[in-house]
Amino acid sequence: MVDSAGATPTSTRPYLIRALHEWCSDNGLTPYIRVKVDDATVVPQQFVQDGEIVLNISWDATTDLKIDQDYLSFKARFSGAVKEIFVPVGRVEAIFARENGQGMAFPVTDAPSPSPSAAPRDTSSAEPSSRRPTLTRVK
Repeated sequence: MVDSAGATPTSTRPYLIRALHEWCSDNGLTPYIRVKVDDATVVPQQFVQDGEIVLNISWDATTDLKIDQDYLSFKARFSGAVKEIFVPVGRVEAIFARENGQGMAFPVTDAPSPSPSAAPRDTSSAEPSSRRPTLTRVK
């Protein structure tokens, strides 16, 4: 699709993912995404089933969550170990609320995905701190 100025508009997918994430958070629901895993997707492979993985992307379950135009990235715990997650936006099949299933599905694109090296990297250690974490709710 080309706009009237001759430029290809950006994808609506990252905007919709951000909007539904915010909607879930505002309504006390837990946002999950279903991802079609490919070589550009960095997730714990032991949790991939039939080429897909479902991830909790709530603020409580993630650290440094970023939903960019091209990818989602965050840190999360899997079996007690902190893992860095990188998901090209085009590989997100759906975002939905765990509690009621409301959300939106997307067709998975076969376009080349950005590589994990395209995501900004945190230079701090991914190891958990020795002090006990605390949660603070900001409204």
